[in-house]
Formats: sequence, structure tokens, C-alpha cells
Amino acid sequence: MKLATSPQRLPDSDKVTVNVGLVDLAQVDLLVNEGFYSNRTDFVRTAIRNQLQVHAESIRQTVLRKRYVLGQHRYSRKELEAVVAAHQRLDIHVLGLAVIEDDVTPQLADQAIASVQVLGAFIAAPATRQVLADRIHS
Repeated sequence: MKLATSPQRLPDSDKVTVNVGLVDLAQVDLLVNEGFYSNRTDFVRTAIRNQLQVHAESIRQTVLRKRYVLGQHRYSRKELEAVVAAHQRLDIHVLGLAVIEDDVTPQLADQAIASVQVLGAFIAAPATRQVLADRIHS
């Protein structure tokens, strides 16, 4: 996923479009009208949170097994230079938001990063994203 944003203002949410059957939507609207939820968005967010809670243990196990960083991680020039100096390459696995800082050159990213898998949002300069294009996996 590509998000256009400045490094100072990082997104904390993203828009999702869902097609819902008319009967289901009518029931949601009924709950909103009866005051159970403030609006349709409140209902959807609550439903998502509830399902994430139901599957929390499976998520935790998958994060551990696949070695995901959970939340937000920023990759700086200093960090990537240390990786290259150690003759290593990073496999970036983030569940949330991964940011390659603007001070990271495309050449440094090419040398330091073996693969990128981000479930959520991945922010990098267009030139850096282009260098990594064949290594970015959804």
C-alpha cells in the first residue's frame, strides 16, 4: 500500500470500502438509530475490534512465528549503514507501519534490505520504493 504523507505526519488509520447487503446495512442503521452506535463507522470499528479480540491468540502466534515487528518501525540511514557494515541484509516484516526515512538513499536501501513484507502501510521515497519493488511482498 502506498501512502502519500510527510514524515512528520504519519497516518494512524486508512480507509476501507466494504460492500454490505441491504438487509445487513438496514440492521446496522437500526442499531445506530436506537443509540447502540454513534454511526455506521462506529459499528464497523467495534465489529473489527471484536473480531481481532476473538483471534488475538492466533495473531500473536503468527507475529511470533513470522517474526513481525508489531506497530511502527522507522528505518534510518544510521541503522541501515550498520546493517551493511556488518555484511548483513534485513528482512523487514512489519505488522502496522514501516517507514524508510528520507535520509536513506536508494543505493543504501538496495544494499541493506533483502525483502519487505508489511501488512498495513509502507512509506518510502519513490526512488527507494522503485529500487525495492521486486522485494516488496504483500
